Amino acid sequence: MKNTFFLLLLFSSFLQAKVIEVGANKPIKSIKKAIALAQIDDTVLVYNGVYKEGNIVIDKKIVFIGKDFPTLDGQKKYEVLSVKADGVVVKGFKVINSGYGSLDDPCGIKVYNRKNVVIQNNVLDNNFFGIYIQNGTKCIVKNNKIRAYGKQEQLIGNGIHCWKSDSLQISANTISGHRDGIYFEFVTNSVIWRNISTKNVRYGLHFMFSNDDAYISNVFKNNGAGVAVMFTKRVKMFHNFFEENWGDAAYGLLLKEISDSYIIGNKFGKNTTGIHMEGTNRILVEKNVFEANGWGMKIQASCMDNIIKNNNFVGNTFDISTNGNLVLNTFNGNYWDKYEGYDLDKNGIGDVPFHPLSLFAVLTENNPSAMLLFRSFMITLLDKSEKILPSITPDNFIDKTPLMHSLSL
Repeated sequence: MKNTFFLLLLFSSFLQAKVIEVGANKPIKSIKKAIALAQIDDTVLVYNGVYKEGNIVIDKKIVFIGKDFPTLDGQKKYEVLSVKADGVVVKGFKVINSGYGSLDDPCGIKVYNRKNVVIQNNVLDNNFFGIYIQNGTKCIVKNNKIRAYGKQEQLIGNGIHCWKSDSLQISANTISGHRDGIYFEFVTNSVIWRNISTKNVRYGLHFMFSNDDAYISNVFKNNGAGVAVMFTKRVKMFHNFFEENWGDAAYGLLLKEISDSYIIGNKFGKNTTGIHMEGTNRILVEKNVFEANGWGMKIQASCMDNIIKNNNFVGNTFDISTNGNLVLNTFNGNYWDKYEGYDLDKNGIGDVPFHPLSLFAVLTENNPSAMLLFRSFMITLLDKSEKILPSITPDNFIDKTPLMHSLSL
């Protein structure tokens, strides 16, 4: 009897939920009017057209769906869509032309202090901030296309901006032309998965004070300075692509003051520096490919207890560089295409240890202008001499088990 009563109650709630249609050929032509008429769990279905209604606020739990991508136009004056209720679904809209503001950060879509909000399958174009999650919990941002046209980082916001939030899912979005493609600050227990972040003014991804997060299978390509992970603990970075991030201060991945994290199965290709590590401790760097970078890795003297093993270093100008003599990190079982040793016992491991830190890399770290001499006869002679009689490079900066063949990664 109790089960029957529960099913009847659930069925009656479905019957009560209704669909409110909005469109030029419908009785209701205003989105704001439809939201005002809607009850909890109703669906507001908006048909194709251009809607210039200023700031649209959703303050109750509804499903807000666009058919054939109706356009919500902020006219460069307003925050276009503000979500101020739990459990709201926003799907299928084109959101354009938000206002600009350096104090209140107007957005295409902004979620205010809410949980279980879903923002999916939308197109956001020419907004100051794209999608903004403020103090959100268990929100999903999925399969959105977010584009802006920023030229200076002071004049544009971030594509997906998340602040003081927990348990977010940011997946399968495409972001370009913003200050940072994806920005996390004080965000915990969240996942960034299968996003493509390209041609952003500053970083493709920017982490600040965000612990216990993971980013997996993303592409960060041709951004101003690549990806930055700062002041963070217990981050998992798996199977991402860091590509073509060029510039004087550009990196595939910048690590600053992070600890107890994992960098596994990524590809760093054609960056000024693949990974730059500063104040970085207890990081496992494993099964990554460093290919055709200026520097494969720059490991500053402030780093310690990091393990770099089972990686491929191929075609980099310099595989490793550092600015100090004290070596507190471990290199084991990596493949170095510059290794010229031998393997008499045919076990796949070089019989002679490899010193990945070249003399010229040490010189250019302290005197960048020395790069003018790169590929000169004297520098080639110095490097050959250093391999025979190491003098300046630290003796313990060494891979004792270099691989003879590259790993299949």
